[in-house]
Amino acid sequence: MARGSLENHLFRRALPLPWSSRIKIATGAAKGLAFLHGGTEPVIYRDFKASNILLDSEYNAKLSDFGLAKAGPQGDKTHVSTRVVGTYGYAAPEYVMTGHLTSKSDVYSFGVVLLEMLTGRRSMDKKRPNGEQNLVAWARPHLGDRRRLYSLVDPRLEFNYSIKGVQKVAQIAYYCLSRDPKARPSMDEVVKALIPLQDLNDMAKLHLRSRAPSQRGKLRR
Repeated sequence: MARGSLENHLFRRALPLPWSSRIKIATGAAKGLAFLHGGTEPVIYRDFKASNILLDSEYNAKLSDFGLAKAGPQGDKTHVSTRVVGTYGYAAPEYVMTGHLTSKSDVYSFGVVLLEMLTGRRSMDKKRPNGEQNLVAWARPHLGDRRRLYSLVDPRLEFNYSIKGVQKVAQIAYYCLSRDPKARPSMDEVVKALIPLQDLNDMAKLHLRSRAPSQRGKLRR
């Protein structure tokens, strides 16, 4: 693809990926997963990660490498049992522990990538201090704290992001990363939540420095 992978843009390029592009990519990738999950014969992607999201010249996201994709549960089955494969740091905890695979396993992985796009940090980074090496463990407890939230945002964005957009992305990531699969949204719900964020223009660079949020935000679905 013309612009390579999301991973390259988040972690290897000198210039930061703009916030608007991150939202566009997240929305496109979410639509891809929703399409896989929503067919008459649902498919679980099973290896959703930043390096598997390829970008065309307009930053439209395309999912790649379906080598680990698995047919989803059908009929009265609630999950598919399979050996655990995929990439450490992205796999859902219940899948790692039991081998039980559902569409909500992909939702968790999407939440990890969304958190990477929000923070500019890798899902696992041994170069970070202890306590910050696992991105989900480090960031998720603070996603509902308005004061703490803005310190999690990728500093390379230099406040060039939507305040409401960051709050909503944090909310979406929080629920996608629920340890209880039943508490996670469907990818259709994620798509519906992301689409309006592409039109927000309340840039933090204009407002955040002079009017920092002071209330602890309660996440809402």
